[in-house]
Amino acid sequence: MSYDVVVVGGGPVGLMLACELRLGGASVVVLERLTGIDQTIKAGALNTPSVEALYRRGLLPALKEAHDRTLELMAAFMRGRGPAEGSRRVPPRFAGHFAGIMLSAERLDAHDPDLSGQGPAAGIGLVSQQQLEHILAVRAAELGVEVRRGTEVTGFTDDGEGVTVTTTGGPVHGHWLVGCDGGRSTVRRLAGFPFPGTDPEITAYQAVAEMEGTEHLGVGWHATPTGVYSHGPVPGRVLVARFDGAPPGRDGRTTPVTARELQDAVRHVTGAEVVVKEIRTATRFTDNARQAATYRLGRVLLAGDAAHVHSPFGGQGLNLGLGDAVNLGWKLAAVVRGRGPEALLDTYTRERHPIGAWVLDWTRAQIALMRPDAHARAARAVVADLIETVTGTTYFVKKISGVRQRYDMPGAGEHPLVGRSVPDYEFEDGSRVADHLHEGRGLLVSQGEIGLDGYDDRVATITTAVRDPHAPGSFLVRPDGFVAWARDPRGAGGEGLETALETWFGPPPDPPAGPRGSLTESLP
Repeated sequence: MSYDVVVVGGGPVGLMLACELRLGGASVVVLERLTGIDQTIKAGALNTPSVEALYRRGLLPALKEAHDRTLELMAAFMRGRGPAEGSRRVPPRFAGHFAGIMLSAERLDAHDPDLSGQGPAAGIGLVSQQQLEHILAVRAAELGVEVRRGTEVTGFTDDGEGVTVTTTGGPVHGHWLVGCDGGRSTVRRLAGFPFPGTDPEITAYQAVAEMEGTEHLGVGWHATPTGVYSHGPVPGRVLVARFDGAPPGRDGRTTPVTARELQDAVRHVTGAEVVVKEIRTATRFTDNARQAATYRLGRVLLAGDAAHVHSPFGGQGLNLGLGDAVNLGWKLAAVVRGRGPEALLDTYTRERHPIGAWVLDWTRAQIALMRPDAHARAARAVVADLIETVTGTTYFVKKISGVRQRYDMPGAGEHPLVGRSVPDYEFEDGSRVADHLHEGRGLLVSQGEIGLDGYDDRVATITTAVRDPHAPGSFLVRPDGFVAWARDPRGAGGEGLETALETWFGPPPDPPAGPRGSLTESLP
């Protein structure tokens, strides 16, 4: 059997990509080496673009349920710290960290427009990687995605017309192949993607373990003379980073973390005589930072950690990969279904590579401020002073949350909303923008009468008024939720809409016989 797309890797990025492909009408199979969800502790939160993307596909109720369960665990952790802290129903409000310097939500600029417009998705994000993978696995099954677990990829050939993948379960053929198989990607290595970057200088551990002596550890992030550590916000969770070099050899990064190794690292960094009695889950990581020079070679593409690796500080990795999947999925589906030119795939690297490069530098900057030497600690003190201000906290939170992400869309006009994630505007009928994006189509919003002959299967149209007086009079939203064209109510003409439609949704269909009015003649 041949598929439109073969996805290697069944983690959150691979599953998200597969769901997006199916919404776009592509046939897809996911090949995953593991037989079940990897329970190793990994990412613990989603940023704003990730939550928005999942909300736009109708998954907000499942996210909120997972978020609420995490809050319950955090509250249990605080209760375990003693009567004073345990009396709090929820932990103190925080908005993330930069280099282990805590960002307080109490210092955010409440009037900053970039921190509004998320609608019901606002404030939801405490979802672990395992929780998200379960949510996406259920969604993939609902959409009819075939997931083959326990199947390891051993090679492939790209003949220019398609890709034949060899696996432990036999050959699989697809017209396209996407590697979502992690930082040590087999697909990336076999395809020969250049993967430049910087070498690691730290060894860090994240674990959930049964420990004694943790009453001597502070809650949250702390810098010490030998590194940095974080304790909480859920019972048994600890993260320590020591700056005495990367683990030796490949085995030093892949062998299981022992209780003695974790205990030595915790004691080395914290100075507390903590005893690690049992490890429930643990991982070892470094600050190795690399990025594929391009995300596509022939009929092979990369997404997630297969395309970029870096330290997890700041919680960017999972979210960066989900952004890749949401950006690529609808484009690749349009190409394989004949609704878009192959050149559409060139915009994937063009739009996502700069964001990946920023994340790598963002994590490198944090490593520089975490170093225990005198120069780094002096710079850290300066940054900490800046973070103590409303302007400083707001800047860092906006960068970490992803609300400032923007794609360059040449020829789409100068409207400030173009290239940005669409706000979740509410319409007069009570519906919201996200409600009209569940099917993975584009969305054209205007208060005028617009005829989009032949685009009905690609773009939904809404003529109901938007309740927000600051919203554009008309705007076009891509399937990934980014605005491709917009015009204010009193703007002249409507130039650019035809170009935007053809760029992102393919050429217009043949016009029907007889006279036909202008596509934009009735735009408000």
